[in-house]
Amino acid sequence: MNKPTPIKRHPSLASFSRDHHFGLLLVWKIRQGLAKGVDITRIANYVLYAFDNDLRQHFKEEEELMFNKLPELDTLRKQAENEHAAIYSLVEKLRSELTNHQLLTKFAQLLQDHIRFEERVLFPHMEKTFSTADLDIVATYGGNTPGEIDAGWEDQFWQ
Repeated sequence: MNKPTPIKRHPSLASFSRDHHFGLLLVWKIRQGLAKGVDITRIANYVLYAFDNDLRQHFKEEEELMFNKLPELDTLRKQAENEHAAIYSLVEKLRSELTNHQLLTKFAQLLQDHIRFEERVLFPHMEKTFSTADLDIVATYGGNTPGEIDAGWEDQFWQ
């Protein structure tokens, strides 16, 4: 079986793509915890921590630096905004339902699907439609450095 070829990404989107890698790692951690039978509350608390300390800012930057540069009626922009809204909503439900296994499973699947959509569909669309000036603005996003998010979290339930 052939290894998939990495997606060539415009350099201005590289920080967002790197963050997406960490988002997929979050999905993996959730699934590892669930597969190992880790207490749901431990996993949920980590998801909330990761969202509050990383994903929320990542989403805000995407919305402010990228989505608003697409026309309001652009179907891909609408899909991305709707997926962000769905993820925000799931996180808020999780805050009050820390023991809800289904919410964690749904969150992991939605986040994975959203990242895949952005990487495979939305980013190529933006690369084709954004001006050089727009891409330069997008490039101002620095993202997070590897390990930065987990530095303040001791419970590594996924190991």
